[in-house]
Amino acid sequence: MIIGIGSDLIDIRRVAKVIERHGDRFLDRIFTDAEKAKAERRANNEKMLVATYAKRFAAKEACSKALGTGIRRGVWWRDMGVVNLPAGRPTMTLTGGALKRLQMLTPQGLEARIDLSLTDDWPLAQAFVIISAVSPGKV
Repeated sequence: MIIGIGSDLIDIRRVAKVIERHGDRFLDRIFTDAEKAKAERRANNEKMLVATYAKRFAAKEACSKALGTGIRRGVWWRDMGVVNLPAGRPTMTLTGGALKRLQMLTPQGLEARIDLSLTDDWPLAQAFVIISAVSPGKV
């Protein structure tokens, strides 16, 4: 059962400008340590580095929309982090207010599954999030 859908499209150049202007202050406010580490592995290519951050920014926006809150009502940027499962499939890890909201949306006896699709084609980055409630063990 789908309990939330969200999407976001962002101009990568906009993220580049914000990083240029605010640097680590912006990165530390928005991204988890794992997300920053993933992006920094691409630091040898500036376009790939910024596109990595832009896709993750879009994923957070899409996830907040799927949660039905946006970035408010206790759901903050660092409460949502993009991670890859062992096979490589991207998903979101939620903490804090985002996790509380997810738990509130998930029907009793079911578990939440977050499916995430990320893409970029300069100068745009896009993310789709589908939050589903599934039988235990099917996550």
